[in-house]
Amino acid sequence: MRIATFVLSLALLSAASCSHARSGDSVGKAPADQQADKAVEKPAPPPFKETSLGSFSEPWAIKVEPGTGRIFVTEKAGTMKVVDPASGQTAGVSGLPADVSYGGQGGFADVAFAPDYAKSHVIYLSWATKDAGNKRYGVVGRGSLSCALMASCAVQGLKVIWRQTPAYDTFGQFALRITFSPDGKHMFVSSGDLVKADPAQDLSTNLGKIVRLNLDGTAAAGNPFATKGSPSDQVWTYGHRNPLGLKFDLDGQLWDIEHGPAGGDEINRLEAGDNYGWPVVSNGDNYNGTPIERHWTHPKFHAPAIWWNPVIAPGDFIFYSGKLWPEWKGQVIIAGLKTQAIIRVALAGDHGTEVARYVMGKRMRDVAEAPDGSLYAIEDGNGGRLLHLTK
Repeated sequence: MRIATFVLSLALLSAASCSHARSGDSVGKAPADQQADKAVEKPAPPPFKETSLGSFSEPWAIKVEPGTGRIFVTEKAGTMKVVDPASGQTAGVSGLPADVSYGGQGGFADVAFAPDYAKSHVIYLSWATKDAGNKRYGVVGRGSLSCALMASCAVQGLKVIWRQTPAYDTFGQFALRITFSPDGKHMFVSSGDLVKADPAQDLSTNLGKIVRLNLDGTAAAGNPFATKGSPSDQVWTYGHRNPLGLKFDLDGQLWDIEHGPAGGDEINRLEAGDNYGWPVVSNGDNYNGTPIERHWTHPKFHAPAIWWNPVIAPGDFIFYSGKLWPEWKGQVIIAGLKTQAIIRVALAGDHGTEVARYVMGKRMRDVAEAPDGSLYAIEDGNGGRLLHLTK
């Protein structure tokens, strides 16, 4: 197994970032209670077998359909496929948005099944789009999925129900992950900062935020900034950069995983109304080499449970049920892009420890759990394979 290199000191060290820029700590060593735990000594041989279920064009998200176990795969350019792991059959899905703005980090993003999907067949999609002035922003749409026959799967009545505001001339950091509260009453969406940084601290925008919505996309009652008007009334937490993972753990606590700048990828325990500090603080630096103040210098901001420097460049993550690997129950399973690895992390309160890193040899974009506790993982880029990981 491998040492998780969490750089806690000194501008003498540098590391490749999510975009291959260089980074290094330049503020000094963190207090002991802010140091990320070290857990593993070298990469571990993967404890699973791999079976390929086909390859895809720049896949971004994978989700397992409730009830059927079929896997839906979004592709950045604006397409989506459905895979039947039992038969190996793959088919396209029609009725997708026609206004996907593809390029850079932008494009077709997440897919999510409504909490009552077995009855309603409601499906949610997210994607980047643009206005008449070519300024880009992310949206979430809702429709119904008709897929009794794989050869004729279609999203019907798709309607945009939420958008990022304002729009900018950018192709970066949309985020756009979707998850639902354990009681099925609310939808949470991760909204990146669109590479503009400062909006993450500005409550008059919904950029750099986690938003809490009703299932129709309207602001949920009881949000911490509800009295400030729209879009502040959507905001659950703020001070985020590019949160590419958003999940509830097995106990019903919400977490995100997000990309830092040049260093400082992090996992955060999300509490209503809390400020997570970006761009005022980070455990990484700007891509041009200028330093950013560290989390431990501003205790008013909610610090990450765990952070990485050099970065892991996370794609997405899940909390594992423990069905097939009981010793992993409740742990985080991360798809690592730059690390080309599957990474396991144990979380306890506001502290996390990397416990294993399994080198896959390809950039890993997303991970999902099958009904039997086996895993699906998908590689990034053109020809990215969908892998079934089993004992």
